[in-house]
Amino acid sequence: MTAAIVALGEPLMELNQTRSDGGGYLPGFGGDTSNAVVAAARQGAPAAYISAVGCDAFGDSLLAMWREEGVDVTHVRRDPGAPTGLYLVSHGADGHRFSYYRAGSAASRMTTADLPLEAIRTAGIFHCSAISQAISTTACDAVFAAIEAARGAGVPVSYDTNLRLALWPLARARAVIEGTAALADIVLPGLDDARQLTGLTAPEAICDHYLGRGARVVALTLGAEGVLVATPEESRRLPGRAVACVDATGAGDAFDGAFLARLLAGDDPFTAAAYANAAAALSTTGYGAVAPIPRAAEVRALLAHE
Repeated sequence: MTAAIVALGEPLMELNQTRSDGGGYLPGFGGDTSNAVVAAARQGAPAAYISAVGCDAFGDSLLAMWREEGVDVTHVRRDPGAPTGLYLVSHGADGHRFSYYRAGSAASRMTTADLPLEAIRTAGIFHCSAISQAISTTACDAVFAAIEAARGAGVPVSYDTNLRLALWPLARARAVIEGTAALADIVLPGLDDARQLTGLTAPEAICDHYLGRGARVVALTLGAEGVLVATPEESRRLPGRAVACVDATGAGDAFDGAFLARLLAGDDPFTAAAYANAAAALSTTGYGAVAPIPRAAEVRALLAHE
């Protein structure tokens, strides 16, 4: 698919707790880059996914979901020797907590040989994340090879620094993420993760750090406080939006997808971030990472109430 948002990563099936006593799990879909391409597609952007799923019911469900959402799955491989990953989300006073069952997943067995290089070279934006690198060394190598292909073809690279310390130690995460951020045009960190990765505290200093590594755009999400968007010429803080928050599981991914969709449509980074900020807020009003991601009409309606 030409001029699409093309993402690479690991999809997961999701079981999201809806009762505080430990029962009531709602099935759904997850995986940060998968969530992002679904969010982009719901805003009307052409989107494609590069990944692998098992030859199991979870893999069937994910493929059906992507097709229903209009995401191109030409380059999602079925692996008969590995399962599709799974995670559980529980909720408490201190926020949401994740339990993962992803060791040896089909996506973690991706290699550079699996990459559809022509799809990457003809993308409008190539998107990946640190989680895609943390799931295995072969997947990490594939991410770097995909970035090299994108950069060689002049395709903008988008990178979410999503940190999962259950997958790798902080020292390795810092080294890999720093090196990857230096190759990205668009860096999409979250505040808590970025503080651990950079050792910096102030949002402005974090944005300056990634701009100094070579990024053209940094959009630092601040949770309920909104987002700080920075380019080498200008930075703006956009406040959070008041909504009836139920579950913030996929808010950052919804931001990523909506932000990239609007950049692809021609918006400047600040206009795109205002739109994505609204999309991310709406995505917290229901359970799960994918189900509550809003469509363009819902986001426009919220923006119209400014």
